[in-house]
Amino acid sequence: METLTSHKLACIIAQFLDDKLAKDITILNISNVSSLADYFVIATGDSTPHVKALMEIVKDKIKTDFARLPLRQENDNKNRWNLIDYGDVVVHILHKEERETYAIEKFWNHAYSVQEDEWREVAKDYSKYKE
Repeated sequence: METLTSHKLACIIAQFLDDKLAKDITILNISNVSSLADYFVIATGDSTPHVKALMEIVKDKIKTDFARLPLRQENDNKNRWNLIDYGDVVVHILHKEERETYAIEKFWNHAYSVQEDEWREVAKDYSKYKE
């Protein structure tokens, strides 16, 4: 089995989110600008139940496919911002209003953004819609 790098994990998580209709999926490589993690995966859910469902699918798929559990997870009281921390990859799933309000990408604008065609290519074997 090949090594699951933080880059590949971030790409696969983005693909899982895309398969479940998450919007505005962004992967930021923050390894050169922060010791928090190597990558942030940021996605938007259309509703509070959608945000919660996206969090659950990521946790379930990463546990099932890679036997990895989050180091920690957090969510606000209204379940509009969920965070899943895998150590090297931190996943932020936000309701669209919170995504606009907190503008994580603007705060981390000095990080490298992984382009969509790149993450799709890296994660293509993990999509439920394989070509």
